[in-house]
Amino acid sequence: MKIVAWIQTDFPEKFGIPRQSGLVKELKGRIVFAPEYRNPEAVRGLEEFSHIWLLWKFSESKKEHWSATVKPPRLGGKKRVGVFASRSPYRPNDIGLSCVRLERLELTDREGPVLYVTGVDLMDGTPIYDIKPYIPLSDCHPEASEGYTRETKQHRLSVDFPLELLEIYPEEQRAAILGVLAEDPRPAYVQDEERIYGITYAEYNVRFRIVEEVVRVCAVEPV
Repeated sequence: MKIVAWIQTDFPEKFGIPRQSGLVKELKGRIVFAPEYRNPEAVRGLEEFSHIWLLWKFSESKKEHWSATVKPPRLGGKKRVGVFASRSPYRPNDIGLSCVRLERLELTDREGPVLYVTGVDLMDGTPIYDIKPYIPLSDCHPEASEGYTRETKQHRLSVDFPLELLEIYPEEQRAAILGVLAEDPRPAYVQDEERIYGITYAEYNVRFRIVEEVVRVCAVEPV
């Protein structure tokens, strides 16, 4: 398959990226098309849709063999489910699927059409294979059953982010980093309250511990 675009985000590495799109609505992305696909006609009418589907490549998923079962992080890293009953990056074909909000479409002289999106769950530089409009009539199923995700969808942590550290970020990025931390970026099988983690977001590394379901930020350091 051909890569049609790449996305630019504030995540230079995969640790800390929300596990699904739309969980942190403040996270922004900028989609730039490959030169071959910069014809404005290719996106004509897309601005009429509020949301779009992205089909993309798990570019950091390193594997030689695929496994029939995987361990979803939210199930504690112990319970196995079928790979096709999961959204694990470790798949026979390393294809990801995200639904994001299309904030605006800009036509530029240098880069052609550029899509500005929010609610992203992609690392900076992720290749995109295809873009499709989200169509509520066919894509929305309120009666759908949730499977094992019913057990895990409410998992959010409190965040203790000292104001003097939070204000290192520009105002428009503060809600995003708070949302990322609240989603509990730890591997589910690691519950060491003494361990200090670090998320690199928007040119800073946020250092934190998680104690009794509270994220306690202890430092924000330039990368």
